[in-house]
Amino acid sequence: MFSIIDIETTGQSYKNGKITEIAIYQHNGQEVTDSFSTLINPEMDIPFFITELTGINNEMVRTAPKFYQVAKKIIEMTMGRTFVAHNASFDYKFIKEEYARLGYNYHRKTMCTVKLSRKLLPGHPSYSLGKLCADLGIEISGRHRAAGDALATAKLFDILLDRNDSLGNPRAVNNYKLF
Repeated sequence: MFSIIDIETTGQSYKNGKITEIAIYQHNGQEVTDSFSTLINPEMDIPFFITELTGINNEMVRTAPKFYQVAKKIIEMTMGRTFVAHNASFDYKFIKEEYARLGYNYHRKTMCTVKLSRKLLPGHPSYSLGKLCADLGIEISGRHRAAGDALATAKLFDILLDRNDSLGNPRAVNNYKLF
C-alpha cells in the first residue's frame, strides 16, 4: 500500500518554508483507490517567484485550512503506507517539519520515483518529473500544482511497477520490499 504525494511550498528550505498545497493519491499496488487535495494557508507570505512557478498566491490561501487543520487527514491517508514522491526527500522533509512544529514525530517509509526511474528506466537525459513524463507520454494537467504532479507521479509509478514486473523482480507489497 502506497501514498503518492506531492506538495507545493513557499520555497526550498523545509526549516524556513511552509506547505501551500498537498495532494495524496492512495495506491494499492495496482491502481489509485482514493485521493485528497487541498491548498494550505502557510501563515506566511508566498514569495513572488513561487507564485510565478505554481500560480498559488497569498489570496488563494488566505481562507485555506492551516496545516494543523488537515494534519489528521494526512495521517489517516498515509498510515500503514509507503510515502511515495518524485524527489521524496523534499516532500517528506517538509511534511515531517510541519508535524514537528505541532509536536508530533511523523515517520513513514519512503520511496523515491526519481531513484526508481534511474534504476528501472535508465538512459533518460533528465529525471525531472516534467521531462521524464514528456519522454514517457504521461500528460501532466496542472504542472507545479500538487494534484497534477501527484497524479503524474502515480502514472509514472504504474509504469515503474510494470517495468519492475517485466524484469522479473519480486514485488512484496505487504512487506514494503519493492524493487
